[in-house]
Amino acid sequence: MTTQKTVYVALGLEGSANKLGIGVMRHTVQPDGSTKADVLSNVRRTYVTPPGEGFLPRETAQHHREHVVALVKEALEKANVGRRELDVICFTQGPGMGAPLSSVALVARTLSMLWDVPLVGVNHCVGHIEMGREITGASNPVVLYVSGGNTQVIAYSERRYRIFGETLDIAIGNCLDRFARVLKLPNDPSPGYNIEQAAKRGQKYIELPYSVKGMDMSFSGILSHIEALADTMLSNGECTPEDLCFSLQETLFAMLIECTERAMAHVGSQEVLIVGGVGCNLRLQEMMGQMVAQRNGHVFATDERFCIDNGIMIAQAGLLAYRTGHRTPIEASTCTQRFRTDQVYVAWRD
Repeated sequence: MTTQKTVYVALGLEGSANKLGIGVMRHTVQPDGSTKADVLSNVRRTYVTPPGEGFLPRETAQHHREHVVALVKEALEKANVGRRELDVICFTQGPGMGAPLSSVALVARTLSMLWDVPLVGVNHCVGHIEMGREITGASNPVVLYVSGGNTQVIAYSERRYRIFGETLDIAIGNCLDRFARVLKLPNDPSPGYNIEQAAKRGQKYIELPYSVKGMDMSFSGILSHIEALADTMLSNGECTPEDLCFSLQETLFAMLIECTERAMAHVGSQEVLIVGGVGCNLRLQEMMGQMVAQRNGHVFATDERFCIDNGIMIAQAGLLAYRTGHRTPIEASTCTQRFRTDQVYVAWRD
């Protein structure tokens, strides 16, 4: 600890993709030295495009610029917190889409200078992990981080979140989203969610390529293959869109679980924590639960409030870093689209 304070309050701003999230987190240091974390507010706006279309950086950044000031005000009002009560302003420094990241970081820098409040840049992936650990109580899990932009199997060791395996090309969420566009599924609330609902109605498994390479995974070839199948099999009536969604989910999730199980065996962990937007998928949680149960372990996951990109996870990770003395000078507060999880020095864990 850098001071003898017992209460710390952080404002977190997240805008690495199409979700704009603002959150206020409070840490209260207990007499025994432990910390009680309270989510004071957690508000979000999502940029939704028409069916069959993805979101582009420029339009997504424009959405964030239009809504971020009002959302900051809403978060502070819901938290009943004034700017003078803030100890730190935290923002996503990467990874993510360049234009949306920069638009939200600009607001964080401006508020930091206007209000004379320290700034802390946060790794988006570490934000997911720390929020997941806080909400679920998982102590030292293997982490499966699955989202639209990232797919990683992670475990903590010696002040770093070490990446044991990852995607070699596109992220699993991107794979699901792009297939949803092929099927013209709605983007509201999210294409991945609509794939999940369609998969529940699938009755026929279509064999797809299975691409695990050591501890890493590849999804782009599977996507190309199923896109071709959709062109031929759907027009011939050989299967339904729901069958294809079911087959894609089952194949991709089996790959994730294989790599996660090997990581568990390697580090000797009995816990798995699933984080990221795809982590909301109940079928993924079910399949992971079956594997972990065979190892007499436990699966931890959160609901959409904390799984999907949000500001409170940035406030949580930023506040942990702030309390161990970390600050981000204005001149070092630029964003990077490629900010790896294992680049972060995790000073707050033993």
